[in-house]
Amino acid sequence: MADLFTLRNLLPGQQAEIVRVAGRGPLRRRLAEMGLVRGGTVSVERVAPLGDPVEYRVKGYCLALRHEEAEQIEVRLTTGTAHELP
Repeated sequence: MADLFTLRNLLPGQQAEIVRVAGRGPLRRRLAEMGLVRGGTVSVERVAPLGDPVEYRVKGYCLALRHEEAEQIEVRLTTGTAHELP
């Protein structure tokens, strides 16, 4: 079984499968409405100059998430290796 990471750990060009979406109430509902659901595929497109937010591609469109939001999404890599954050 592959290691699990949060979406925040992915680097540009990497792709992953969404395993779990944490969070509660409005945040979790908002993430689901944006297409971030279990089993979905997500990839990192690019990172803002100061590192936050990060642009992700989900279901054919791009969306930007802040680190706090990206940490709520647990993923399994499908390409590349994850970047370990302190």
